[in-house]
Amino acid sequence: MTSKESRTECFVYITLPRAIESVTAARFVLTTDRRGNSIGRFVYGKSYLSRADRVEIDPIDLKLGESTYQNARLDGVFSSLRDAGPDFWGRRLIERYSGKTGLSEIDYLLQSPDDRAGALGFGLNQKPPAPLRKFNKTLELERLQQTAEKLVRYEISVDRNQLDETDHEIIQAQELLLLGTSMGGARPKTVVEDDIGLWVAKFGRPDDRWNNPRVEHAMLELARSCGINAARSRIESFGGKDVLLVQRFDREKTAKGYVRARMISGLTLLRAEESPLHRHRWSYVLMAEELRRVVAEPKRDVAELFRRICFNLLISNTDDHPRNHALIAFDRVWRLSPAYDLTPTPSISQERDLALVCGDRGRFANANNLLSQCARFLLDEKEARAIISNMTEQVRTTWYSTLRAQGVTDRDAETIKGAFVYEGFERD
Repeated sequence: MTSKESRTECFVYITLPRAIESVTAARFVLTTDRRGNSIGRFVYGKSYLSRADRVEIDPIDLKLGESTYQNARLDGVFSSLRDAGPDFWGRRLIERYSGKTGLSEIDYLLQSPDDRAGALGFGLNQKPPAPLRKFNKTLELERLQQTAEKLVRYEISVDRNQLDETDHEIIQAQELLLLGTSMGGARPKTVVEDDIGLWVAKFGRPDDRWNNPRVEHAMLELARSCGINAARSRIESFGGKDVLLVQRFDREKTAKGYVRARMISGLTLLRAEESPLHRHRWSYVLMAEELRRVVAEPKRDVAELFRRICFNLLISNTDDHPRNHALIAFDRVWRLSPAYDLTPTPSISQERDLALVCGDRGRFANANNLLSQCARFLLDEKEARAIISNMTEQVRTTWYSTLRAQGVTDRDAETIKGAFVYEGFERD
């Protein structure tokens, strides 16, 4: 398939609050201007706007209205639609499975599976299809782990252009593609189901420096001990391998099926892009301002964001990019999602930066830098200092015991110990 043969338009479906079946909400079209730039156009359907239970797709760029919205950023794809598409890992699977080049952004949206993040869906028919309600089971994790490892080894050692399209491992990729990709990151993952509901299964990689599944699980536990609303997780082990299961917080299991929450990333909230040339809006201070305009309980959510920034500083989570933050809405109102993707980054440097600006000194991972903008998080200096002090003590005194309690080896704990409450964090 060439880029000229790629799809240029689709219908946008949405699962309305507390519903199970989706409805058609809008039409999305990609065109090209005279300079070859992609322009996206989005319009809500009149029948959708006439519904009493209609809701906006996002509170930033696609509020309810009869206008035709236009977008020239992100190759024409509106940010909230991109949020519902596959992540880096999912895109690689789609390309590998389809065996096609020149895929358009609409191709990625159309070919991603039914388990996408949030409440949106995409299709070529005006009437949305029924939910597939088919997912890999947790009992299949060992087979899925083996398949993921094979694909990662290809990424590491093999030129994809030289792969034999009939190779058995390429065919196996279909299992991960059709039944599981999800929002956020480049690590191998899939979605699995058990009696409780849906979980994102995150696998280790052959080139990992430590046991990432157990360490990330421990960080979620450590975050909860610091008073942070973190995603629920657990570890499954087999054959000497560990898999991290993180419960989907944008789904609720009911007797009739899964209720979906609308979901947008921090990137959408900030009206930002991932390109290094467009990172001037990568800012927690700006994120707090946008949260205050959008969420139902601003004081609660911006204070929670402040705690998460502090936690990222304390564990040297320098991978705290905007896609690792999200808003969800199970009903009509928006709120900050549970925290996820919390990973330490050990370094010998005594000055570290977060991915987003957190204070007057920019991205500097320092307590005083965070404190400098506490008012933007609706906290007075006394409240902010208390949060920082309490969390610092909690992380300093329990990081090691938390890692060990979650099965992280002493060797791995020693490898990453430099991430916790590093010297520059408390420097004046």
